[in-house]
Amino acid sequence: MLLAIIATVLIAELWQLAAAAAAVVALYALAGIPGRVAWVQLRPMRWFLVVIAAVQIVLAGPERAVLVCGGLLVTVAVAALVTLTTKVTAMLDVCQAVLRPLRRVGIDPDRVGLLLALTIRCVPLVAQIVGEVGQARRARGLGFSVRAMVAPAVVRALRTADALGDALIARGVDD
Repeated sequence: MLLAIIATVLIAELWQLAAAAAAVVALYALAGIPGRVAWVQLRPMRWFLVVIAAVQIVLAGPERAVLVCGGLLVTVAVAALVTLTTKVTAMLDVCQAVLRPLRRVGIDPDRVGLLLALTIRCVPLVAQIVGEVGQARRARGLGFSVRAMVAPAVVRALRTADALGDALIARGVDD
């Protein structure tokens, strides 16, 4: 994945971007991942790409906008492909193995692995919290308001983080 992302960052021509995109599509097909599943992975980027494209068009021109946005899309697609085809435990094991030599300079690969595992777990947890807050807001008949959405979501996320911290301390992770 790292090599694919580095190669994508180095793309300078539209034909190279097209070749990279075709390679990613072929890898998805080889992995047997339906287009619908791939789209679900990439859909959240659409508004981000619109903003980036607008800025790039103004600052560097349309060709550069296609290269930058296409490169971002290809790199996210590669990362999504890895996450769709690789168990989280396998990815964490690789990260810990790569970080093991850094133990000499004070980096604990087990703690980093735990941090990554918690991060991976907390992303859908926070999304769930935001979804539940949105449902509660709609059930009360409230219109959209940043305050009505953000304040309860932040409070619930902080309570969840506090409970998670207590659970880790109870298991001796703070040692």
